[in-house]
Amino acid sequence: MGDSSGSVRRLGGGQLICRHCGLLQDQVQTLSHELVLLEPDMRVLAHEVPAGRRWIELVDGRVTVYGVCPPDPFQRCRIEHALACPGQQLPDLWPWLTSLRQENARKAERESQRLPLPPGGEPLADAG
Repeated sequence: MGDSSGSVRRLGGGQLICRHCGLLQDQVQTLSHELVLLEPDMRVLAHEVPAGRRWIELVDGRVTVYGVCPPDPFQRCRIEHALACPGQQLPDLWPWLTSLRQENARKAERESQRLPLPPGGEPLADAG
């Protein structure tokens, strides 16, 4: 018997911290059961992403490269974190991707300047 809760079970997921920039990246399993690191919370139009770099999410949570050329104009896909990582040198594939990398650099800088939370993870109350 399987899970009767009605929810779809997701395979091989989680998040890791990028060693280049310190931002989170989603660890997602591919159809061949390998792991790929994707940019979290981002689904872009597939026609704006280079062929071979378009990752389509499947019903079970795995991803596969979307090789349809030309892509469906409304198809959304995910991208590898390495394309958006401000800590890695990559070619300027598209202006929007360069903008995303610049925004991620600003985000990494802001997060690195945050004060660390005390043990237990709760911020201290304002003693004013």
